Amino acid sequence: MNRKQTERIEAITATTLVVGIDIAKKVQWASFADYRGIEIGKAMSFSNNRAGFEKIIAKIEQLRNSKILRTAYNNVVIGMEPTGHYWKTLAHYLMKAGYRVVGVNPHHTKKSKELDDNSQTASDKKESLVIARLVKDGRYFDPYLPEDVYAELRGMANARVNVMKRNNAVKNNIIAIMDEYFPEIFEVFGNPLTGKSARQVLKKCPFPSMVMTLGAEGVLAAIKEAVKKSVGAKKARELLEAAKVSVGVTYGMESAKIRLCHLLCELELIEAQLAVIESFMEQRLQETGYSESLLSIKGVGIVTAASFLGEVGDPLRFDNARQIANYAGYNLVEDSSGKSKSGTSISKRGRSQLRSLLYKMAFVMVGQNPEMKALHKYLTSRDKNPLKKKQSLVVISKKIITVIYSLLKKQALYDPALALGMVRREMILKAAA
Repeated sequence: MNRKQTERIEAITATTLVVGIDIAKKVQWASFADYRGIEIGKAMSFSNNRAGFEKIIAKIEQLRNSKILRTAYNNVVIGMEPTGHYWKTLAHYLMKAGYRVVGVNPHHTKKSKELDDNSQTASDKKESLVIARLVKDGRYFDPYLPEDVYAELRGMANARVNVMKRNNAVKNNIIAIMDEYFPEIFEVFGNPLTGKSARQVLKKCPFPSMVMTLGAEGVLAAIKEAVKKSVGAKKARELLEAAKVSVGVTYGMESAKIRLCHLLCELELIEAQLAVIESFMEQRLQETGYSESLLSIKGVGIVTAASFLGEVGDPLRFDNARQIANYAGYNLVEDSSGKSKSGTSISKRGRSQLRSLLYKMAFVMVGQNPEMKALHKYLTSRDKNPLKKKQSLVVISKKIITVIYSLLKKQALYDPALALGMVRREMILKAAA
């Protein structure tokens, strides 16, 4: 048993009322137990609204002030599974009312619900009592609800992830249409979604028959409507030649043109949304006071830095960098029994979006940051226990956390000479040379 779990168990005393709540969209259930896990009274249901929240608080206060019960409950600990988003409103309301709200791992609830009745039967009433008993055993954690600038950064980071998913989907749909109707356009423009000229062609004459109808001069005139600077006639001629030998299909072109138009309009809207989101993130990043340190790291940009703080909150609320790595689910686990022994792997019991962000950061920094590039080469080519590339990127992800935490704690700028440690730096650079 680790020190933190011991402290959690000791926090549940004889005068502690433990409340377990099973979260749902409309109707939630609460069970009440003492420090031994013995149920107090009956489980109750309440609605996921203000009236329901006031009902559960009234019940808690009734039990605390009951003259029938022999124990005076001076302390209340309320446990719930922090999954989805329905728990946030209730947790926020209870915290504002002065109660301590803790989280219980849903995996623990699932594994523990058969202990009392040896039945896999699941019900909201049953699971609320299971949650209460997990809390009394110290198997809980303090959930983090970011506030102020960190809440804004997390909201924008989540919004950007969702917008980027739609952005990629729209681009893939556009490319699919062009692959079907005019695959040769990629030979002329490479990626027809990046340049203004190519984007204008998609709007005005996306299919071979339309290009041949306009001719080279017509295509050039259409492009000049959007691109004010001089546009070479060479591209227009190349497009016309590609249209003449195109193997694209010729059916359903009118509907394809409409679909393409809608997708291009949506893409422009998404790009405008991204610009607003990223501008907001840049402003809020400045407010944290960590902007200068984070952006001094080669390979870390404004969006990346803002997204990291949105996922983690204030990094200095953690005692060390290892806690942030565990928060992301990077703690190592081993599966061994008797003579069998497997290798270690990361637990993935943490914020998946933070892990995804860190992995992308590692991928970029291996290409742009000399120190991380050298470390990656060393890890994948060392004589003893060389890592696969993906494994190396995970190690570098954890290294990035350490570097960021150290810089923010010291309020310092990134120093390449100190990034890998003086002794290890010489070894890594020598091996990577």
